[in-house]
Amino acid sequence: MDDLNLRCVAPVGNLCGEGATWCAAEQALYWTDVNRFLVHRLTVATGAVESWFFDEPCVALSLTDRPGTLLLGIGSRLLLWQPWGDVRTPHGFALERWPAARLNEGRAGPGGEFWIGSMSNNVGPDGGHVELEGARGQLFRLIDGQAPRMFKDGIVISNTMCFSPDRRHLYFGDTVPNVIWRHDYDAATRSISNETPFFAGFDRGRPDGSAIDAEGCLWNTRFGGKCLVRVAPDGSIDRIVELPVSNPTTCAFGGPDLRTLYITSASVYLDGHERLAGSLFALDAPAPGLPENRYRLAG
Repeated sequence: MDDLNLRCVAPVGNLCGEGATWCAAEQALYWTDVNRFLVHRLTVATGAVESWFFDEPCVALSLTDRPGTLLLGIGSRLLLWQPWGDVRTPHGFALERWPAARLNEGRAGPGGEFWIGSMSNNVGPDGGHVELEGARGQLFRLIDGQAPRMFKDGIVISNTMCFSPDRRHLYFGDTVPNVIWRHDYDAATRSISNETPFFAGFDRGRPDGSAIDAEGCLWNTRFGGKCLVRVAPDGSIDRIVELPVSNPTTCAFGGPDLRTLYITSASVYLDGHERLAGSLFALDAPAPGLPENRYRLAG
């Protein structure tokens, strides 16, 4: 682990950190706290963290092709958000199954589309824990100006959403059955097909969010497993990184050379005290990550 220089960069005590997204223009990392309805921004040059409050669980973020505008997923819907003036505009997409289900993992695709998954809602109106009930999650694709398309139903907790460097595959997972699938991705149609298991049954926790590096390796956070696992393109385990917290939640590459891997974590569901639970961590990755895709807005 020493060669990766693992460190805590923001001990913010998130209940459930998620949605890590690197903004190269600002040299800053954005991420969320689902249960406290917060979005954070870490400015790397100063180490300063700013936070914004919303009225529902904050679950996913994406850059857009409009400078200064982010796409933000909250429990029931998507917003276009401009952090510098804190301007919030409805995107238009709303989840029909809310509040029995809520939005969760989301990422922009190589073709400018946005992929967003949902899950059985486990967050109450006050941010408190609610028991999961059934497989109410779905996977949607949004192309601006078109009706949303639903590609998958019957998901318990949608997680892990990233694309291979050659843009031929989308990786997507469901936390509860402990599986990450690989789908063929058609760049021309921005569609997926041929779902096959890619990484399943690993006994260190369950799969949460992931990031992919330039070598095609998937870095998967293992909720409850106190580790991060690097999975090779053939599905074999390349490396396991031990972490000082039980519940890592997602990760994203950042920094000027995209060699810093940022890792969010959660303090919920812990049996005992963990001093750094809910913190944001960083490590020096052996390979750089890929630039963030952007959601393409009409006009």
